[in-house]
Amino acid sequence: MANPVTLATYLADHPEIPADLGDVVQAMCRVGKTLSRKIARGALEGAMGAAVGDNTDGDVQKALDVIADEMFFDALKGSAVRWYASEEREDVIEANPGARLALATDPLDGSSNIDVNVSIGTIFSIFDARDDAEASFLRPGTEQIAAGYIIYGPQTGLVVTFGNGTASFILDPDCGEYLLVNPAMKVPLTSSEFSVNASNYRHWSKPVRAYIDDCLAGEAGPRGKNFNMRWVASLVAETHRIITRGGVFLYPRDARKGYENGRLRMVYECAPIAMLVEQAGGQATDGCDRLLGLQVKTLHGRTPLVFGTPDKVGRVATYHDLPENETSALFRDRGLFRD
Repeated sequence: MANPVTLATYLADHPEIPADLGDVVQAMCRVGKTLSRKIARGALEGAMGAAVGDNTDGDVQKALDVIADEMFFDALKGSAVRWYASEEREDVIEANPGARLALATDPLDGSSNIDVNVSIGTIFSIFDARDDAEASFLRPGTEQIAAGYIIYGPQTGLVVTFGNGTASFILDPDCGEYLLVNPAMKVPLTSSEFSVNASNYRHWSKPVRAYIDDCLAGEAGPRGKNFNMRWVASLVAETHRIITRGGVFLYPRDARKGYENGRLRMVYECAPIAMLVEQAGGQATDGCDRLLGLQVKTLHGRTPLVFGTPDKVGRVATYHDLPENETSALFRDRGLFRD
């Protein structure tokens, strides 16, 4: 790459990004570089995918979940982060009294994939801090001042927004720097892919089933073309694919106990992903309404999530707007498991 731009240079070239905010993102990336090496070594690092307990909502914690959380918290000591909220911790922790920022993170998204060599990642969201710890995070996603993720896969990369577009960087293993590869990522406007866990089909609402049925009907159906389905079970990997080549991701609410509001957490996962996608020209909703305009009442509150290419996200919302009798007719005529 001729005259590569490092993350540090990129931040210096954008004076509208406060220096202390840039320093926080660089601190996250330094930890990401260390985690990348651990993940690349796999079983040589020990049983990183071993279950070591449950988090606050009963999800199984892997060893690397806990290690990553501790590494990020330690790296932010002495930074501009006052409040640190993690999916792996029950409560907000004060990292640096009197500092001006609040950072929320899913330290290791997709950790069920640790042992099978599939891309996983770190998601983070940054707000201006308030004096009240939880109030710093229980607010609409439109108030985020930065968001990003680090993806650990064939390449380790950073995708980040400071509210003026979405930029991507690749960690160069030779020089150890994150190098700019795309200063303005854009979600492609056309795609024939959708991402959903079809094993939950029987639990979905009729509008979601009708939407997927119409995709699966292919050229013979109302969409008039064939679609491919993708599912990685790693939100970072799903997001990276959709920002790169388009499509739509769905994790809807469903009828199971504990899934009434979906399964993804607003503060640690959905709000930062929504900001990144919108800044790349895509859309993100809860199936009906713009996600960044919503807020949850609890730190670990969940929300349905639909994001991706704007026309596809809008179409999902349209299915929810159909009268009950029309949705039922669609479902009756095009059931996923019809004989």
